[in-house]
Amino acid sequence: MKYLLFIALGGAAGAVSRYALATWVHSLWEGELPVGTLLVNMLGSFAIGIIYVLLVERQLVHADWRGVLMVGFLGAFTTFSTFSLETMTLLEAGHTGHAMAYMLGSAVLCVAMAGAAMQLARVLT
Repeated sequence: MKYLLFIALGGAAGAVSRYALATWVHSLWEGELPVGTLLVNMLGSFAIGIIYVLLVERQLVHADWRGVLMVGFLGAFTTFSTFSLETMTLLEAGHTGHAMAYMLGSAVLCVAMAGAAMQLARVLT
């Protein structure tokens, strides 16, 4: 139970951090491109790479921090970091075709699902 609480606290911190950073960047950027979200996704992807190596590969930090940082904080900060790590894992395992299919499928299918959901919500409301 204590472990779940730590994940929840990490998630709360990640969600607030995402909102604060994206809002701040969007206030500075006047273009149509969601640069704040892009920056959050880039930082989250960078962070999960570092944290994965330190916690999982090198075991330099206690394993309990994986849930707090990777699942909680980065899971709420950006799920794009998880996508990036999974893609890199596939690439490093030599599954280039699977990695490419995962990247293309994730981008196309997730955007399509968001579009379908928007249309459905518009029809239903």
